[in-house]
Amino acid sequence: MNYHYSTPKEEPSTLANGRLHLKVCGMKHNTTEIASLQPDYLGFIFYDKSERNFKGELTPVPHKIKKVGVFVNAGIQTVLQRIEDYNLLLVQLHGNESPEYCNELKSKAKQIQIIKVFSVKDAFDFAVLEPYESVCDFFLFDTKGKLPGGNGYAFDWSVLKNYPSNKPYFLSGGIGLEDIDNIKEFTQRPEAKYCHAIDVNSKFEIKPGLKNTADVKAFKELLNKIHIQ
Repeated sequence: MNYHYSTPKEEPSTLANGRLHLKVCGMKHNTTEIASLQPDYLGFIFYDKSERNFKGELTPVPHKIKKVGVFVNAGIQTVLQRIEDYNLLLVQLHGNESPEYCNELKSKAKQIQIIKVFSVKDAFDFAVLEPYESVCDFFLFDTKGKLPGGNGYAFDWSVLKNYPSNKPYFLSGGIGLEDIDNIKEFTQRPEAKYCHAIDVNSKFEIKPGLKNTADVKAFKELLNKIHIQ
């Protein structure tokens, strides 16, 4: 059953500017190199069980590249501390965080945008999005797997044909250079209207947290050639 609703505040079409944004997630080792390619977002994972868990000092990143902190069921105070430590502009919630959790985080870090992640396999109940509409700025759809992200394989994007919201979303899950044609095809579908960004990670790695700069550069150049009608 399709669940249709509208957000309290109309979000602009994120394809209105004619291009998809790029987020490179799971940064750990060569942040400066990847930042030099000027992706729109860089993601840093703060989750002890991840091979890409980020600790220590972060090399300077141009402010126009938005730093995203990725968390999995972390305490509010932990998230707030990481926001302060690393000057994060967005928080990506990859666990079972409730709408109440998101609302509390919003109230305590008003400058932060929240990305709430939902895992997709063969089907998805879009009704679960409704309680998050007013407390999140973006949704992110990833492949349901053993780990909360970085599993290296994609879900069937056609599931999104039933997307009932106008909330901008990130498309994630095992996306690599070989998917450029699929992305181009996807952007011609109605469900791509609110696709804000492509999120890449494991398919661009030499090892966990170390990105292949040449591959990211090539992907970004190809992505920039996809013009949204």
